[in-house]
Amino acid sequence: MNTKILILLGLAALAAADSGEFRYYGNSGSRESFESSEAQYQFQWAVDDDSSENHYGHQEARDGDDTQGSYSVLLPDGRRQTVTYYVDGDDGYIADVKYSGEASFESASFESREAPRYAPPQRRYYDSNESK
Repeated sequence: MNTKILILLGLAALAAADSGEFRYYGNSGSRESFESSEAQYQFQWAVDDDSSENHYGHQEARDGDDTQGSYSVLLPDGRRQTVTYYVDGDDGYIADVKYSGEASFESASFESREAPRYAPPQRRYYDSNESK
């Protein structure tokens, strides 16, 4: 019996949530109805740091289900990675990744190229007659 009631309440909640309409009842008791609208935006930003020669950025535009954009970043090996993407309905996020420039580690500092070396502590034995 409890299972039937739970299923019935679940179906009622599902039907109410599927209406696609949002109702807000404020303190005034008014019953205004607001249709949800499709997302629509666009943005763009960029960073140009001449001291490190690092230039990167991102831009994206969306109109409903149509989303597309690109971003780029300077990789540690000196190449630029550019990702151009779009959202294709149920297929999801589709990305095209391209690299420009040649990989080079010459510009990296010595500290960044070599891993730190670890030396285990040396054992030291004490004579029981000797003060530590």
